[in-house]
Amino acid sequence: MRLTPVFDHPYFPIPIQKEVVYPETDGKPLGETDFHIKAIFFLWNALRQFARHNDSLYVAANMLFYYVEGDPTEFVVPDVFAVKGVEKYDRRTYKLWEEKQIPCVIFEITSRSTGRIDVSEKKGLYEFLGVNEYFLFDPLNEYLKPQLRGFRLDRGVYQPIKPNAAGEIYSQELDAYLRSEGSLLRVVDAQTGLCIPTPDEAQDDIEEAIQRAETEAHRANAKELENQQLLSEIEELRRRLAAK
Repeated sequence: MRLTPVFDHPYFPIPIQKEVVYPETDGKPLGETDFHIKAIFFLWNALRQFARHNDSLYVAANMLFYYVEGDPTEFVVPDVFAVKGVEKYDRRTYKLWEEKQIPCVIFEITSRSTGRIDVSEKKGLYEFLGVNEYFLFDPLNEYLKPQLRGFRLDRGVYQPIKPNAAGEIYSQELDAYLRSEGSLLRVVDAQTGLCIPTPDEAQDDIEEAIQRAETEAHRANAKELENQQLLSEIEELRRRLAAK
């Protein structure tokens, strides 16, 4: 006589494992004001430009970062973050257990309403997770003094990063300096000393380059025309000389 296991009995069906759904949005806006949105967008764009030749540095913004497998309630949404050692492609969310790489640096564009969370809760979480560098930037310069603050892990604990004489903070993870400039956080390449341009600055540089090229072309054309006129005059003189 075969005994039927209790979980095979029709009154005790085998439980079906439901797929865990990880939402792609938390329903909150990108930023509180135009200043915050602009600061987030510019920093994201500047870091992507800075890392465009670095295949091992991925940059994202306003993306849900899940850090506990199986629990979609355990997540955080950094304003901007960078990760080393993962593939560079557009993602819907960032799942730590799939990527197997913790962000190396996280930025929060902070405000009066988010300041407490950014300075305490998020700072503590990022410290616990092992994010090597954490930066806070107040684009409106309302409450954070100084406007830009940075922290780096030292034996598992965040320690403040001292700015240089110019007020810039060096990021070891990015090999770049960070500089507050009005409501924007600028990125300066430590190797070249060049500041990553804003979209408007990049457009101005392109237009100036076009104008310089057009000017040089006009000069070259004028010089060519002048040379042709000189050659014509020489030929005319030779013709007259031969006719005598």
